[in-house]
Amino acid sequence: MSVIKYSLFTNPGDRDYNEDAVGVEQVEGKCCFVLADGLGGHGGGAEASELVVTQVKEVFSREREVSVECMKKCFETAQEHLLLSQKEQGRENEMKTTLVVLMMDEHKVLWGHIGDSRLYLFKKGKYVLHTLDHSVPQMLVNLGEIKEKDIRHHEDRNRLLKVMGIEWDEPKYQISEEIEKTRDMSFLLCSDGFWELIEEKKMESDLFWSKNPQSWLEKMVKRVKRNGKNVNMDNYSAVAVWKGEK
Repeated sequence: MSVIKYSLFTNPGDRDYNEDAVGVEQVEGKCCFVLADGLGGHGGGAEASELVVTQVKEVFSREREVSVECMKKCFETAQEHLLLSQKEQGRENEMKTTLVVLMMDEHKVLWGHIGDSRLYLFKKGKYVLHTLDHSVPQMLVNLGEIKEKDIRHHEDRNRLLKVMGIEWDEPKYQISEEIEKTRDMSFLLCSDGFWELIEEKKMESDLFWSKNPQSWLEKMVKRVKRNGKNVNMDNYSAVAVWKGEK
């Protein structure tokens, strides 16, 4: 019988607060993986990221399905609760967060995101794609003004255009199409504090030499720490997922 193998990691880096949050919810052979990177400082970002991760897990636990409709409900329910919490605490300018969600069951996979926390897909050990950031540098890439490799070191890389915790006239998140789950797929969810310090080729290399998601994460974390030395590291978090055989 096939099983879903995964490993979760989060670290505050050189910051006073860890405003990243990660989580997983499993029910009836279905899995939902969640990662959020809070914005706002002074603990407000940490509250925001924890709140949306909790809400996504609760919705998935109730809905018990891998579908676009369930994904929409996860994002919209989390947004509603976050806005309500902001108003109750008078912290509208502090409690915001990115969000990336991966859902899978025995047959299909889909994901959704908002902000610059990313999902990476690998097939047969090779990098295939990552979600596109809702940020100023990504917009410049889309316009052809800079190259994608320039995002990691762009001066405006932290300027986000879409996040959880700001009123939406229309949904700002993006959801993938459902795709067939195959045995050769691997996934990485990570905050910008993680992906800014490791390139896709290195993710791929570490995946090749790993026997399970935990060893893959451990190898990547070593690279991130090494590359982040003496640069006032941001919080950095990741969730590694792949399908194995029991």
